[in-house]
Amino acid sequence: MPDGKIYTADGQVDATTVERGAADRTPDAAERRIDANGTAPRIYVCAGPGGVGKTTVSAALALGFAISGRRVAVVTIDPAKRLATALGLKELSGEPQHLDERVLGSHGLELSGELWAMTLDVKSTLDRLVCALAPDVRTSEEILGNRIYKELSAAVAGSQELSAVAKLHQLHHEGGFDVIVLDTPPSRHVLDFLDAPTRLERFLGGKALGVFLAPSSIAARLLGRPGFLLFSIFARIAGVDLLSDLTDFFKALAGTIEGLNSTARSVGALLRDPSTTSFLLITSPERDPVAEVRALRSQLAELQMPFGRLVVNRVHLGGLEGHSPEEVRSLLAPELGERLAVRVAENLADFDVLVQRDAESVAELSGAIGDGLPIIIPHLHEDIHDVESLAKVAGLLLR
Repeated sequence: MPDGKIYTADGQVDATTVERGAADRTPDAAERRIDANGTAPRIYVCAGPGGVGKTTVSAALALGFAISGRRVAVVTIDPAKRLATALGLKELSGEPQHLDERVLGSHGLELSGELWAMTLDVKSTLDRLVCALAPDVRTSEEILGNRIYKELSAAVAGSQELSAVAKLHQLHHEGGFDVIVLDTPPSRHVLDFLDAPTRLERFLGGKALGVFLAPSSIAARLLGRPGFLLFSIFARIAGVDLLSDLTDFFKALAGTIEGLNSTARSVGALLRDPSTTSFLLITSPERDPVAEVRALRSQLAELQMPFGRLVVNRVHLGGLEGHSPEEVRSLLAPELGERLAVRVAENLADFDVLVQRDAESVAELSGAIGDGLPIIIPHLHEDIHDVESLAKVAGLLLR
């Protein structure tokens, strides 16, 4: 063909061919990508708005590192179970699950490293943390059997961030992984995770905890008469001595406080260490996701988290590439015939509107965020649903 593109029988452009080729022709395309074999950080935190392909990027990044020879764990704290599907697994458990090389081989992939995947199991992660930090078996049993702990560990809100902190600490220090890729919830929730170590430290060193660690008579005085009466009334109505349960819980927890504090400080330092951690901001070129990721970039700076790269997913590329529709028609007419050439030129002109919109959006976002060129992932024609298609995306992320 005169322009090197492939067309379907009805004159439509084969978008997959155009987009992949355009991605490779993007200026400095290779330099934009992450160096899979360099002295890269060990932890990649993929953050951004919902619905922009963040889980796909996380899975592809992990697969790419495994192909290059690294031992990789990819973890999702997103409650939606999309990561397992993308990796060809029925489901993910709360512990790292090794991907079967035979499954990968059936898609023509050969890993010189290893790929492990898991989701965050809030309760089991917290239970494991308590058992590891408790001074003895009796104390851990008291905590695990406490009514307050059971309610806290079973609730997703509040305990999810703490368990994510604990799991990241465990994988980093005990897992033996070269690379950890963390797929986070949408940006409106990810900041809860990022700030969890600091909030945990404040709570463990705060006055509120001291109230419950004090003897009951002192605790009553510290709570004041109204607070103490409220707990007493609740105990009569519900038949549960909430103040006593809370006091017992925090007293049993007292032996683990220093360990929890140490874990919180360690993870906080880990997340802020640019030699260990890199935050990848994932977005699409649409207006709302772009606005969210700009706000998230500012919040990362405020929290002193190391920003790594901007990844813009589902970008329309190709189009008229500087030609007018009439020029395209003239170039294609000798081979396609006048009628089909007109239809192709019209379709390309419509597609070019999206190309120009996305180009302007990427340029504006890059200028606002700075910190180097973004990684561009084109809007691919096929669905990303298996490891073979993930490997193609990995090729756009890593070099």
